[in-house]
Parts: sequence; C-alpha cells; structure tokens
Amino acid sequence: MVQISAIICAYNEEATVENILSSISKISRISEIIVINDGSLDKTEDIIKKIKTRINIIDIHLPQNMGKGYALAKGVEISNSDYLVFIDADLSNLTSKHVYQLVDPVINNEVDMVLGQATDTRINHNINPFKYFSGQRALRKKDLLPILDRIKPSRFGVETIINLHYQATNKMIKYVNLKNLSHPTKFDKTLSHIALKEFVMEGHQIFSTAFHNMDLLTKSIKNSISNSFNVHV
Repeated sequence: MVQISAIICAYNEEATVENILSSISKISRISEIIVINDGSLDKTEDIIKKIKTRINIIDIHLPQNMGKGYALAKGVEISNSDYLVFIDADLSNLTSKHVYQLVDPVINNEVDMVLGQATDTRINHNINPFKYFSGQRALRKKDLLPILDRIKPSRFGVETIINLHYQATNKMIKYVNLKNLSHPTKFDKTLSHIALKEFVMEGHQIFSTAFHNMDLLTKSIKNSISNSFNVHV
C-alpha cells in the first residue's frame, strides 16, 4: 500500500487549523499527518494539542518562528512516507478529491510534482500570477532530500527553491485547479496595511532565495531555453 504523509505548516492559524486537520484526517489514503506549529503567538498550539486527543497526528511546536522553509523541512525529515502532500493551514473546503488530484499523478509516475491552485480566491485562478508559489503540492520525498539544507533558511522562498530545483533537474511538473477549494489572501486575513507589509516581506524572501541559489536559477533558465528550442525545431 502506498504511504502518503500530509505536512501542514501553521503560523498563527487558530481560526482554521482545527478545520484543516479534521478534513485531512478523514482522507483514508493519508498514512500520517504532520503539523508543524512555527512559533505561533496565538492559540494555534493549544488547538493542535487539543485536536491530538481525538485525531492521530504528529505535532511539532517550534519555540520561535523559523519561517515556512524551516518548518516544512522539519516535516519532511520526520515523515515516514515515500510520497508527500503539502497543505496550507488556512484552507477551507478541502476534500479527498483535492488531495487525490495532487498525489495521484505523482504516484502513477505521470509527473514528478503537482501544484494545486485553489479556485475560490480573490484573484481569478485562471490568471493568477502567483500560482507557481502555491503551497498545495505533492511530490516524492526522495526528490527533496538533496535540497533540505537549502530549504531550511528560505522562509517564504520555499516554493521558489523547490520550483528551481525541479526545473534545474528537468523534472516534470503539473498544475491542477482545485475546484471550490478556498484560500484567503493576506488582505482577507488582516488589515490592509499589515497585509501589504507582509506581502513586501515575502516578496523580498522569494527574490533573496533565488539570488542565493543562483546555480539552480541558472540551470533552470538554461533548461527552459533548451526545452523551448527543442519544441520549435
């Protein structure tokens, strides 16, 4: 039987973490649920510990915020499955169909990684320029192990470095629309000026990650040009 670990990183997600963990626990094909509380300042830790009394989860509580990259890498390190699915802690309406859309193409060796785009968002999912940074994705654990040390300091650049690694090594990536899945923007979750500040900070972390992994960026660009050339020849 295929083993699948669901990894959820949470930072100040007291409003949604119980719902998302409950939803994942109902998906029979998920072998283990790993949730990493990344030094939350709200009631996220208390809620996770309460959930653990009725749902079989592995929980890690970092004493301070280390960033999404570090939290995700810790989840990967302790996972016991060959296949991993990453789920954001602030989603709503997650179903087994969404998870299967992510994991099945990888398990069936159709592609190496699947990225999922929630359709219920403020930004039209058909033209969303941020879909490449989606936190909803499935892949093989073995493919991430070579870059775990790079992932740890990446913070919100974690999706960027994963994308660059896959593109640099010519791995196949697929994008899927996760119909009716709801994913709020920062502007939905907090005051506009705070959301804008966080948005700028995350953008800086993304560009910083790309800059500090120039070897992957260069290989990614070369492969993209080469593949484009081959298509047109």
